[in-house]
Amino acid sequence: MERLLENAIYSARWILAPIYLGLSLALLALGIKFFQEVIHVIPKILEISEADLVLLVLSLIDLALVGGLIVMVMLSSYESFVSRLDIGTSTEKLGWLGKMDYTSLKNKVASSIVAISSIHLLKIFMNTPNVAKDDLFWYVMIHLTFVVSAFGMGILDRLTRHEPPTKNP
Repeated sequence: MERLLENAIYSARWILAPIYLGLSLALLALGIKFFQEVIHVIPKILEISEADLVLLVLSLIDLALVGGLIVMVMLSSYESFVSRLDIGTSTEKLGWLGKMDYTSLKNKVASSIVAISSIHLLKIFMNTPNVAKDDLFWYVMIHLTFVVSAFGMGILDRLTRHEPPTKNP
C-alpha cells in the first residue's frame, strides 16, 4: 500500500507538465504583444519624440526580460520537477540547462524581477510629470522591496549552502 501511494505521489509531478506548456503559450502571447508594439510604432517613427521612443524601447526591453524569465522558469522547473529534457544532439542546448537547481532558479527569478521592476521604474521616472508624487513614492518602495527581498534570498542561499570546508595551509 505504501509503495502504491509513493508511486502515485511521485507520478503526480506530471500534472505540472501542462502548466509549463501553458507558460509556452504565455511566451507566445508576449511575443505577439512585442511585435504588435513594434509594428504600431514603425509608421510613426519619424514623428514621435525621443522620450516617447525611449519609453517604447524600455517597454520592449521589459517584454524581453519577462520572456526570458518565462523560458527560464519553464525549462528549469520542468527539468527540476518533472523530467530531464531529452534534447537530441543536433539541437543546440542552453548552457545553463540541467545545471540550475531550485535555489539557483529562485535567485535568478528574484534577480529578473528586480531587473523588470527597474525598467518599469525607469519608465515611470521618465514620465514623472504625469505621475502623482504619492504614487512615485509607492513605486520606489515596491521596487526597494523587490531589491531587499532578492538580496535577502541571496544572503540566505549563501548562509545555507553546504560546501565542504576549505583547508588553510
